[in-house]
Amino acid sequence: MKHTFPGATRALTAPVSLLVAAIWIALPAQAQQASQRPVSPQQRATAQQVAAAGVPVSALAPNAPEAYTVRRGDTLWGISGKFLKSAWRWPELWGMNLQDIRNPHLIYPGQQLYLERVGDRAFLRARKGTDGQEGDTVRVSPRNRVEVLGGGPLPTLAPHLIEPFLAEPLVVDDDTFKRAPRIVALAERDRVLVGKGDRAYVRGPADAPLLSAPGLPTEFRVFRTAKPLKDPVSGEILGYEGQYVGQAHLVRGESESEEVLAPSYDPPRTPAAGERMSEPPTEADARRNLLPVPATIDVVSSKEEMRAGDRLLPEPPREYRSYVPHAPDIPVDARVVSIYGDSVRFAGKNQIVVINKGLRDGIENGQVLSLQSTGGHVADKTERSRPLMKLPDERNGIAMVFRPFDRVAYVLVMEAARPVAVGDKLTEPR
Repeated sequence: MKHTFPGATRALTAPVSLLVAAIWIALPAQAQQASQRPVSPQQRATAQQVAAAGVPVSALAPNAPEAYTVRRGDTLWGISGKFLKSAWRWPELWGMNLQDIRNPHLIYPGQQLYLERVGDRAFLRARKGTDGQEGDTVRVSPRNRVEVLGGGPLPTLAPHLIEPFLAEPLVVDDDTFKRAPRIVALAERDRVLVGKGDRAYVRGPADAPLLSAPGLPTEFRVFRTAKPLKDPVSGEILGYEGQYVGQAHLVRGESESEEVLAPSYDPPRTPAAGERMSEPPTEADARRNLLPVPATIDVVSSKEEMRAGDRLLPEPPREYRSYVPHAPDIPVDARVVSIYGDSVRFAGKNQIVVINKGLRDGIENGQVLSLQSTGGHVADKTERSRPLMKLPDERNGIAMVFRPFDRVAYVLVMEAARPVAVGDKLTEPR
């Protein structure tokens, strides 16, 4: 997105920063609001401590560059990983240049950084500005055009990794799905499936019909039968995951139609011996009846073709999310509930898993968790009785929470040495 504004004439002297936009006042209001996410006291304290002392050289990545120029499309995760062994430890990276970095949610292409080692400590410094002079302070002139990357907030991850999953997964209780409006018929009666551009008809429950009126939703997501998410430890159903099939727009709400219905009448036939035939109905026998008229929807997009029985739930407000990776402030003992996707048994890097902890357990966006492969049960073949053993759990990689619900959360696998399976553990990183 690009935003133009009348250029100011005065020059601005400021330290070059890694994560601050060139001219903050020019950012659109939504971008400003989205990027003003609070930094936790613990994160800020860590950053302030590192700003004064730097980080141990041992914490640097083995191939940490001596200099790096921030590029368009960079992410906080990617830049952190260039300098530090643990990419998610952004407070250290931020703290290494705390005076320059006022907001860790924005990134400014074109800025150049260099790594400075002092004894056994390391610092990140601004090296060169737009005037080509060495030093920590450069002269920056306001520009007529400011480009906001990713709508303003710092993209911690490459957006394409999680954007599809922000719309698709939906976890609700079973009753919510049962009471959601359902597709009951298609405009073309000879078809059983509809896709983008097609029309279908929908009805809600008797006590909550799908109506069209000011203030009521008109945009909907369409889901198929809900899949139960079962806790692998307790066996409890934590919620139901709907299978996302597309989006629809409400054209007309439900109504009623008064119809004149003639009573049923058997056609004439030869009566059996002694049988008395019914008389044909007269106009006075006809009765008036109110018949329901379903709502009308148009399919706006479809991941899969829709069919009768699919359910509609209102489109939620668009969210401007900024995923800043950080360690949880509380201990975490979670398990993988399911692997997202049809007929998928294992997950690897950049794939999605569901865990059995959610908002009520303190899980939130951006939390980084350590993945551990669960040790299996094997027989000790060195003994004649072959007793069973439980192999130890092994560290497998890291994952980041990007969409928590009340009792479950969707997590992106960032690194994995081995396939991730249902039942694997996730804990706070140590």
